[in-house]
Amino acid sequence: MKIMHEQVSFPPRTLLKVKWDDFPHFTYPWHFHSEFEIVYVLKSSGKRYVADSIEKFSEGDITLLGSNLPHFWKSEETEKADNRVNAIVVQFHNDFFKEEINTYPEFHRINELLKRAKRGVNFTKPESDKIGRLLKRLLKLSGLERMLYFIKLMDAMARIENYKLLASKGYQLEEHKELNSRLDKIMHFINTNYQRKISQDEVATRIGMTTAAFCRYFKEKTGKGFIYFVNEMRIGYACKLLIENHLSISQICFECGFNNLSNFNRMFKRQTSFTPGEYQQQFIKATV
Repeated sequence: MKIMHEQVSFPPRTLLKVKWDDFPHFTYPWHFHSEFEIVYVLKSSGKRYVADSIEKFSEGDITLLGSNLPHFWKSEETEKADNRVNAIVVQFHNDFFKEEINTYPEFHRINELLKRAKRGVNFTKPESDKIGRLLKRLLKLSGLERMLYFIKLMDAMARIENYKLLASKGYQLEEHKELNSRLDKIMHFINTNYQRKISQDEVATRIGMTTAAFCRYFKEKTGKGFIYFVNEMRIGYACKLLIENHLSISQICFECGFNNLSNFNRMFKRQTSFTPGEYQQQFIKATV
């Protein structure tokens, strides 16, 4: 499936772009860009596609997208006369206050928010109401006042605890440059080996733990059992391959580390609520 690399243009010597969208329906294709983006839907409904996530959206929906995260919104097909889109969209460079955010404790919460944005962060009512009011105010400001208010907005978003991460862990793997902790070593091993059969015994041996101790440790640190976690990674990778549409579903099944097609179909539907074929068709129909 073809994905477009959007080149976002900014006004001269600015780090921040705030715009009001008003058009008949969402039309922008499946795309990505290096800039972070906030999309606040004031009017419209339909489906939101972010990486391997497919979810319904409606008025009040707010989503923060990380750099280079594929996405698009598709308006609901309806015979209603008034189905226009009203939305506020904020785009900012991926090096926005980078040194300050990575250095000073005052920016710690914002730094953590931007890390979460790699998978897409969604806010819904009532949390989105407060953010929405700030975004409406931001639209009316300019210059330094807008920049300072934007930092206030980001801090408010970072303080919200009720949010949802959209892309699965398996869709976009981070590169581990430092493997200092035991959990980092475990995650690195899973990230680089989940496409083949791996067992709890194998991982436990590699990090010098008994299998029972490893299972307790992994569940404590991740909140999930090892087998469930690995299958979640595999399904995330399968979603990515289904979107790209270069392999058959059977080939994807084995490419992702499953050795049984019926088990793959069952696990896929349990996690995404779609069969692999239905999931792929969602993207194909939406991008035609």
